[in-house]
Amino acid sequence: MNIKPRGKYVDAFVMPVKKSNLEDYLKLAKKCSKIWLEHGAIEYVECVGTNIFMDYGTPFPKLAKLKKDEVCVFSWIVYKSMANQKSVMKKVLADKRLAQMQDPKNMPFDMNKMSHGGFSMLVTSKKNK
Repeated sequence: MNIKPRGKYVDAFVMPVKKSNLEDYLKLAKKCSKIWLEHGAIEYVECVGTNIFMDYGTPFPKLAKLKKDEVCVFSWIVYKSMANQKSVMKKVLADKRLAQMQDPKNMPFDMNKMSHGGFSMLVTSKKNK
């Protein structure tokens, strides 16, 4: 199967966050969500693991190399297309409100332990209300 970017595009993230930093992470996530949406992203989602210890596959705690004082955060940002993602990211990275993100020491998580990837959507479904 030849995979070509088509339709919506997603940036996805998995990262450990110290429990003591979770409130600071939430503040940063709320700030980022406004900025990403303002610059053209169509959805911004942040989740914290609550039922992640599975008996099969690679459980998130192992994937994220969680320590006892950490929680697993899973998040994603949806864009209209890969081209839209590139345009949005250019604007986001130039946004002065995110100056603190230029210094990893000011982040409420260890950026070196974050997993990140870009994905082209293959299937999306929604239940009608």
